[in-house]
Amino acid sequence: MSDRNDIPRLSRLAAILTLLQSKRMITAAEIADKFGISKRTAYRDMKALEDSGIPIFVEEGKGYSLVEGYTLPPVMFTEEEANALITAESLISRNKDKSLIENHRSAITKVRAVLRYTNKDKTQLLSERLFFMKNFSEERTSNCLSTVQLAITNLKLIKIKYLSQKEESSSRIIEPQAVYHSSENWILIAWCQLRNTFREFRLDRIQTVEVLDTSFKTRNFDMKAYFKQ
Repeated sequence: MSDRNDIPRLSRLAAILTLLQSKRMITAAEIADKFGISKRTAYRDMKALEDSGIPIFVEEGKGYSLVEGYTLPPVMFTEEEANALITAESLISRNKDKSLIENHRSAITKVRAVLRYTNKDKTQLLSERLFFMKNFSEERTSNCLSTVQLAITNLKLIKIKYLSQKEESSSRIIEPQAVYHSSENWILIAWCQLRNTFREFRLDRIQTVEVLDTSFKTRNFDMKAYFKQ
């Protein structure tokens, strides 16, 4: 008979494994902080996962990651987790950026595929009973958020044609740093090579966007520091 005291640890090991799948690399300190355990216990947990046959790569001084190419069976969601995802789907469907909606819808279709049959019926019911009154007409004003996000994560320059508030069109080459959402609009923060400073660009005012092959060096952009200034 298994010791009931092992149950919390087994749950924690499963959660650590999920964390490994969701991040490129994690440290023992991150694991300890997230699960309220000591670093020594975190080390023991990682050793237990390795001993169970999970191929974990350890990079000295950096942390742990799953060996590249290793895949795990689909994650099973609890009913509460499935409901949270469906709620997010309904919220995003009211967003004004078409690319975000289409990519999220595709992701949710894959999520639904791994749900238990009983949960599939329940999530369908919840989808029919959720309403968000903002942008009820489903207006779409931009279609480039997904492109911008890829440029941010891959440090690629973007060439845009931008329409200012004065209805003046200009061509810019920018270094995308971050995006935020305000008053139902997506705002891109970028280093403008034309003005040689940080500028903000509303996605609904970007007329054309082209991701260039040229990379740019990270400026170690800090969102909190930016807004403080």
